[in-house]
Amino acid sequence: MDEVKVKERIYVPPIKIQGKKTQLLPFILENLPKTPYNVWVEPFMGSGVVGFNAQPEKAIFADSNPHIIHFYNAIKNKEITPLIAKQFLQEQGKILAEKGQEYYNQMREQFNKTHNSLDFLFLNRSCFNGMIRFNRKLAFNVPYGHKPERFAQAYITKITNQIKQVAFLIENNDWVFICQDFKETIQNAIENDFIYGDPPYIGRHVDYYDSWDEENELNLEAYLRNTKAAFMVSTWHSNEYRKNEYLQTLWKNYQFATTEHFYHLGAKEENRNPIIEALIINYEKNVIPKIEVKASVYQQLSLLNDTF
Repeated sequence: MDEVKVKERIYVPPIKIQGKKTQLLPFILENLPKTPYNVWVEPFMGSGVVGFNAQPEKAIFADSNPHIIHFYNAIKNKEITPLIAKQFLQEQGKILAEKGQEYYNQMREQFNKTHNSLDFLFLNRSCFNGMIRFNRKLAFNVPYGHKPERFAQAYITKITNQIKQVAFLIENNDWVFICQDFKETIQNAIENDFIYGDPPYIGRHVDYYDSWDEENELNLEAYLRNTKAAFMVSTWHSNEYRKNEYLQTLWKNYQFATTEHFYHLGAKEENRNPIIEALIINYEKNVIPKIEVKASVYQQLSLLNDTF
């Protein structure tokens, strides 16, 4: 596989997830290994934003949350297309504008019974703060976002364009989406593969229905220590109050790259909370890829931005 070539523009996935790496993409992509690799492996796919923008020719996107994997497989299998999503969101958006909370609760109850991927998209885009949260029984339990006019035409067009871009990338690359535990995903990686891990941040917040604790962090390090693949793990280094103690203990024998990042928790300036983000890597971090435009893909994707 050729060395990573970073595009001029960032493509945002259709599924929103808290803690997504969109603003950190330049930092992450510039620290990928220059050495070519065979398969891009993600044990914690989440929204998939990092892998989608790295654009590997071969990739395994895995996650323990089946609904995320079902959604992207539905795009891959053309069960969800931009046109299907547009029509669905237009219809459901009209009802939401009329009934608000009542209809949102109805759709949430329906999804928890049928697990329909279009319902999942609707809930993700109309729930509170675009969160993805499930209880121990894997039932979606995020409350309503209280925006009955959420699905305006411009917003629907934005979502459908995001689906169109992802569908194009899936069709033009060899990508597999699979639901499995992170340990199995890492264990299946082989020499000359590359693993990008974005687990829930230990000691920070938990977005996964199977809460992340010290045992998970210990298992993550143990499986990565034994892999023959190159790897990078996103985590946090410190904020103004405390440091991530695991970097000084569990992960102390690895290379680090850090950058300051601001999390926006409100519209006011004082609600911008700085944190030092960290990348844990098992290769020389001063070997970084040359930044180039992947012209052919960039030009073709630009053509896809026309609305329906």
